[in-house]
Formats: sequence, C-alpha cells, structure tokens
Amino acid sequence: MADADGIIVCVPTPVDEHLDPDLRALRIACDRVVELAVPGQTIVLTSTSYVGCTREFIVKGLMKRGMTPGRDVFVAFSPERIDPGNAKHPQNTVPRVVGGATEECAIRAQGILERIAPIHPVSSLEAAELTKLLENTFRAVNISMVNEFANVAAALGVDIMEVIAAAATKPYGFMPFYPGPGVGGHCIPCDPQYLLWQMRAARVPMPLVSQAMTLIAERPGYVVQRIREVLSDVGRGIRGARVIVAGVTYKPNVADLRESSALEIIPALQRAGAIVEYSDCLVPTLRLHDGTTLQSLANPKGADCDIALVHTSHREADLTWLDDCPLVLDATYRLPADRRTAAL
Repeated sequence: MADADGIIVCVPTPVDEHLDPDLRALRIACDRVVELAVPGQTIVLTSTSYVGCTREFIVKGLMKRGMTPGRDVFVAFSPERIDPGNAKHPQNTVPRVVGGATEECAIRAQGILERIAPIHPVSSLEAAELTKLLENTFRAVNISMVNEFANVAAALGVDIMEVIAAAATKPYGFMPFYPGPGVGGHCIPCDPQYLLWQMRAARVPMPLVSQAMTLIAERPGYVVQRIREVLSDVGRGIRGARVIVAGVTYKPNVADLRESSALEIIPALQRAGAIVEYSDCLVPTLRLHDGTTLQSLANPKGADCDIALVHTSHREADLTWLDDCPLVLDATYRLPADRRTAAL
C-alpha cells in the first residue's frame, strides 16, 4: 500500500446478533491503511458506516502519526452505489457522492473516482456518510410500508401489484416499491441500524425508522404464518407437511445469500415440524445459520410437496413444476394469478 497513490477501503460493515454495528473488519482495514500511509496518498473510505466514522477511524490516526489531512495526505468518503443484477444502472453511469476532510481532500478523491463514475461533491465527510444512510433508510421505510399495503390489499381482495402499477403512472410524488418475503443484501437490513445505533447514543428518537426496521425483521415470520394459514385452509397442519422453497437468494438473478429472508424462513418452517427442500439454479448448496446444509433440487416435482413457497424467481429458473403443486404461495407477487393459490 505504501507504493500506491490512492487507496480505496471497501470491506463489509454488517450488524451483529444484537443489531449493533460490527466494525471489526473496518477497524482492522483502516488501522492498517493508517499504519502504512505515506505523504501524498489519497485514502477513500467507501464502506457504509455511522456518521463520523471516517474521521474517527482514519483522520485521527493519521494526525497521531503527524500527518495532516489536506496537506500531507488526503482523506475522503464516497459510499458504494451498486444494484447487483441490475444492468440498467451500471456503476460507470451512477454518480458517486464524495465528501472530503478538506476541500483539497475532496478534489484529490474526485480525481480518482471520476475515472469510473460521475461525481457529486458534498461539503464534508459527514454529509457523504449521512447521504448513504438516508438512501437506504428511505428504501427500508418504503419497503416496510408497501408490505403493509400488500396485507391491506389482500384483506380487501385487491391485487397490490395492479395498485402499484397504477400509482406509478403518476409522474411526480410517487416512486414504486414492491412487497416480498423480506429484505436482504448488505444494505437495507444493516445500514439503517447504524443510524439507529448512533442516534440511541445521542438520545435522538427515530420512531418511524425504528418501527420500519421492526416490521422488516418480522416479515419472514409473517411468511411462515401465511404458510400455516394456507395449509390450514385445506385441512392440513404444518407439522409433517412437505414444503419446497423456489429460490433462496435475497433478490432475483444474483447468487447472493447475504441476509436473505430464506435463511430465516426455512429454519422456522423446520422448527414448526415441516419437511423443507429448496430449488435454486444459482445456489447448489445452502448453508443455514446452524451449520446444516441443504442441496438444491435439480428437478423438483410439485406433486411431491404439500405446498410450494415462491421466494425468489430467477430469469433462468424453470418453474413449470409449480403447475403440479397442490398449493403455491407466491411471496414475490409476480406469478400470474392462475399459477398461485395465494399471495402473502
């Protein structure tokens, strides 16, 4: 690293079992960068974290070494912006927000990052850090709300996807979000928790965000309850019922299991006594949190199960086996009405 002109720090920033930030990887990486930094380098942190993290983990360490950011070395924060599997928004077209410890720090960071994306400068490290938290908290709150609307629509006998499509025709003041079995990935389940954690220490209440995250956390349990209800409607209990889960990744068309709601739904079904299998063309082996593993069914047979849960629908997935399933619960809200027994 001492030979580099620029260093970009990009490591995982998950949450632990208490939903508090797990900063171990970030701290180790930043400590190493600070240890090896040399005058003239530009250091850009891109991992999502709490507001003030760049200053605490990098700027303070450099100053202890006698290097002044903006004069001897240059420090900036520029959060990642990537939507895996979405070819409509490649990284080289999505603006990168950049905030520096000083104006010169921001200019130096822009000189590196403008080679890969358009730049939107902001006034400080903290403004850039909070921008990322706002982006993903916005998504979390809206996903939580649309999941509630899906429940409302079901109670009223209305197709929620039709309603969302109709609302999306309004050219201002509305952005479509879609319901599902839960949220996953490294952003929405984690990033708002960094903000809530920091605001708890500052004694700043965030009831709306807190409730949204609670509802998101409860969504996989709601899926399991709906499976119970759909089975019960035909006089079948969940204990001993055979369940096939179609798709286990956190979103379609990516082989990414991080924070996938399937990792909560499958064990919950097993604890309830169900016999659970899955089929996912992108995930041949699924490792659950308790260490047990399941193998994907290469050729699932719908007639062999009591109910199928459509959790994730990949472009390449052959779901024709669903036609032979006695019950199909569609958690994606994407199946045609004649191919599902029920939606969430």
